[in-house]
Amino acid sequence: MSGALIKEWLKKAEEDHQSALILARGTKKAVYDVVCFLSQQCAEKYLKAFLAANGADFPKTHSLLELLKLGQRLDPV
Repeated sequence: MSGALIKEWLKKAEEDHQSALILARGTKKAVYDVVCFLSQQCAEKYLKAFLAANGADFPKTHSLLELLKLGQRLDPV
């Protein structure tokens, strides 16, 4: 996967993270279901960036567990 595509995964992950923070902190009544959704999306995109940066193929999935298992094969720590 190209470096540009990896950077795009990271950029989108950061945008999700920043959006989740704004929603969690910026109102008197946070919209927690959206904060959780954006947090999941952020983690998913970081995992996909990690896999891509290490040359691993990954399926089209939203499963953090599946992506994490693939990542653990590359870095079992």
